[in-house]
Order: sequence, then C-alpha cells, then structure tokens
Amino acid sequence: MDIALHYFDEYVGDALYAKLDNPFAKATSPLLSSISSNFTSSPSPPVSQLTNFLASIPSLSSLPRDSIVRQSLSLYSITYVSIILMYFSVATMSYYLIFDHRMKMHPRFLKGQVRMEIMYSLEAFPMLDLLTLPWFVGDVRGHSMLYDTIAEGPFGASGGWKPWAYMVLSAAIFLLFTDYCIYWAHRWLHIPFIYKKLHKPHHKWIIPTPFASHAFHPVDGYIQSVPYHLICYLIPIHKYMFIGLFSFVNLWSIFIHDSDMLADTPLIKYINGPAHHTLHHIYFTCNYGQYFTLGDRLFGSFRMPAVEDDPLIAVLAAIAAKDKLAAQLAADQKAAAYAYSSESGEEDIEVDEPTKESKKDI
Repeated sequence: MDIALHYFDEYVGDALYAKLDNPFAKATSPLLSSISSNFTSSPSPPVSQLTNFLASIPSLSSLPRDSIVRQSLSLYSITYVSIILMYFSVATMSYYLIFDHRMKMHPRFLKGQVRMEIMYSLEAFPMLDLLTLPWFVGDVRGHSMLYDTIAEGPFGASGGWKPWAYMVLSAAIFLLFTDYCIYWAHRWLHIPFIYKKLHKPHHKWIIPTPFASHAFHPVDGYIQSVPYHLICYLIPIHKYMFIGLFSFVNLWSIFIHDSDMLADTPLIKYINGPAHHTLHHIYFTCNYGQYFTLGDRLFGSFRMPAVEDDPLIAVLAAIAAKDKLAAQLAADQKAAAYAYSSESGEEDIEVDEPTKESKKDI
C-alpha cells in the first residue's frame, strides 16, 4: 500500500494536510477565556486546562508523511474510496452485462433485493476498512515482506531467471494459501452459533446478484480477508504483484456472485466459479472454496454443478406457466367475444385483441 500512499501524498495528501490546521490553537483559547471572564475575574483552572489542552493539539498540517497518524488517516481514506469505486464500477458492469435479469423472477429472489444488497455493502465498508487498517499500516511501515524491486527480492542479487520464477511461484503460493485458509474460515463461519451472528446476513441472498459480493457482516468480511493480508507477512511478494493479486481477489468475489451456472466447462472440477458459489448460496453446505475446489474435494463438501441445478430452470418454468396462463386467458376472451357476437347477430367482429369496452361488457 505504500505505492498508493506515495501517489496519494504526492498529488493530494500534501496539499490537503497543509490546509488542516488546529482551529483550537487560534480561536478556542481566547474565546473560552473571554467566556470565563464574564463569570470570574480570571479564568478558572478547569477552563484554563481545557483551553491549553485544545491549543496544544498538533494540527494535521504539522504531521510529516511518515507519521503513523497521517499514514492511518490516509490509508483509511484510500481503501474506503477504492473499495467504493471498485464495488460500484465492477458490480454494476457485471450486473448489466453478465447477470441474467430473468433471475429476478425466481421465487426466492427478494423484493427490492438489489437495493438491500447495496445498502448492506455500504454499511459494512466503514468498519471493514477500519479492521483491515492495521495490516496496511504495517505494510507501509516496513513490517511485511513486500519488496519494491526484483533486486530486493529472493535471488535478486544473482539475476537471471530465478527472481522471475520466484514471482510466479509467489503468486501460486498466494492463491493456494489464501484459498485453503478461506475454505476453513468459510466453513467455520457455517458452524451454527457463529453462522447466526456473523455469516447469516450474507446468505440472505439465496439468488445473489454481483452487488451481494460485499453484502456481509463486516467481521465476517474481515475474517475471510485475513489470509490475503497475512500471506505477505509470511513470504516475500513483489509489491506490484501483491496489488494485482489483491485486486484480483475483489474482482473474483464479484464475479462468483453473478448466479451464472456455467456447468459444462473443462475446468468445472477444479475452478470454483459462479456455478459453484451459486450452489453454495442455494444449499449452504457445499463449495466453500474461493477460487479452487481442492479443499471441497479433499474434505467432502464438493458439489459438482449440473445443468439441472441451474436456478434459471425454475424461472423459465414460471415464465412458461405465466405465458400458458396468458394464452389461456386470451383464448377464453376470444371465445367469449365470439359467443357474444353470435348471440347479437353481428359479423366480422375482430376478436384477436378485445378492446377495453368489449372486455368491460364481457
């Protein structure tokens, strides 16, 4: 995160913090002293102590870039704005380009669900960002094993192909480690007494949309995010590689919530995609993994997506039943109109689309 923090300070932070003086230093002390003098000949000790304390608070403009207070405030702002922008841009794109809107006709799709998913997400973001803030502060203060350049990483001094091979290896380790950890974190969140307090809000969405990707209890979201932060404290990872992987994680979380049942792909047995996660939301006790199915296949919770599991089948059945009912109603209307015209002796009456007046008569 120090890369993002550097560019923030360079183009926004320095100018912003320069304007954030301590208003108490200039205004509060004279004001409160004036108020106190209206009651006593000299300011009372409590008032003096208060004004002196307020005046002594350092202004944000005095904080250097490496101040932990300034870093914390900046990192919180960066992560909050970033997650908001990514959530609305990517989830909106997925919702309109990938999500099948016929799914909103599913009997288990809630009324006003999209709005509720968005509101749950917006409520979760502030606390979630606060919980993850210590990890990011640790990163920028040099406590993680993130490195800037190839030369600073493992095998960097020797050059050649080894540093690049390690970058590929570190990405594979990141994905395998985080997937395995999240498998167990997710599975433990389904333990009944934990599930009721933390994970149940996310399973309110039986037929999720991409906006459900971050619609969870903030502690639930934090627990499942810990492996992403922990890994860079355990093994060396290039900073740009970590940023790319961390972004991928959030994009994947949105992608697997589009309720798309792609059940006939070659990698269906190995990659935990939207079909697997759709089944998880429907049946609750299967497919806990994040990107891979390895944990589920090893520990007996894997459910292979099949065409007949597609929730769209229920939607299409409902649409067919509705169309059949509409066709029957139209046939009944035609029959009634024809009978009416026969009784009245009228001929050549259009009965394909009865007018409002004829419907009223019928």
